[in-house]
Amino acid sequence: MADGIELFKEQYPSRESYWRSIILFGRNVATYKFALAESLLTLAEQGKTEVTLAELAVPYAENLCRHLETAPKQVTSSKSEFLATCKAFNDGQVSREKLLDTTVAKGFNNVIDAFHVVNNQNIPIQFYKKDYSRAAKKIHLTDEIFRLQESLNAENLPAEAEARWHLVEKAWELGISKDMMYVRYDDSGRRLYVIEENRRRNVTSARNALNGYQKGKCFYCFDGITVVQGLENSCDVDHFFPHMLQPHFPDVNLDGVWNLVLACPPCNRGPQGKFAGVPEIKYLERLHRRNEFLISSHHPLRETIMRQTGRTEQDRIAFLRMMDRRAIDLLVHRWDTAQRAAATF
Repeated sequence: MADGIELFKEQYPSRESYWRSIILFGRNVATYKFALAESLLTLAEQGKTEVTLAELAVPYAENLCRHLETAPKQVTSSKSEFLATCKAFNDGQVSREKLLDTTVAKGFNNVIDAFHVVNNQNIPIQFYKKDYSRAAKKIHLTDEIFRLQESLNAENLPAEAEARWHLVEKAWELGISKDMMYVRYDDSGRRLYVIEENRRRNVTSARNALNGYQKGKCFYCFDGITVVQGLENSCDVDHFFPHMLQPHFPDVNLDGVWNLVLACPPCNRGPQGKFAGVPEIKYLERLHRRNEFLISSHHPLRETIMRQTGRTEQDRIAFLRMMDRRAIDLLVHRWDTAQRAAATF
């Protein structure tokens, strides 16, 4: 699945898929696209149809200043006058007016033009249009982002962007090759974390990080799910191969990202739920496709899954087949459920 990015972007070209392709597969040379994405969602929620760069600068700079408080590295280049001003504002060294002026002058270079670029080309729809024809530069929010806000899974989109942002920050913060970044899962806290110098560092919510790759759908039945907790369709983090197998598989990390999926409560723990069943083969094929999507996303989940399951796609297929064979030998029973909505991945 060498062209996994294209498959994810085009197979089901809904607005959510295009938005998520930006968040998951856009270039990561700076985190500005995440700040812009969260700002756009906020402005759309407020009903704004057009905003000047001065108006856009407010949520945009606030998002970056908030992240700079815990993650100083927000760009791969060595210097950024804009980020230096954001840091100075956090330190109380410059005024809010100076912060916003610098944001307008320096903060939007490249990101406004590059936001809709995925896999080196523009996606077919635009969530805003640039208008620099007058002295007051502005962007016009299109119907696409307002329709995105009306979608069934709209409440998940800010959390997904935030989770992706945290993952990128952590990779840059460690300052090591992405091949050495190993993301783990904590079942009790439902969070992804990494080990740095023998210290455990939480990265982000597992639900928020995984939801975008499943397009807001249950892995098994495709019913709509949400990462917002306390609701009827709030999702669970499920171990595809049941965690009870871990003592029998000392050579395999069943808490690995490769084995984690998001499931609706009925599929995970309802009367006919999966529990300790081994999913039918069709779900194994789906797990492989989902993992290849994650690998296409790059940094850091790509390297984590490749380390856990194999460097080549052939190796990863062989690994999953081996896991399925070992699991069914121990647990005996296969599990299946009815598909409740159209397949989306």
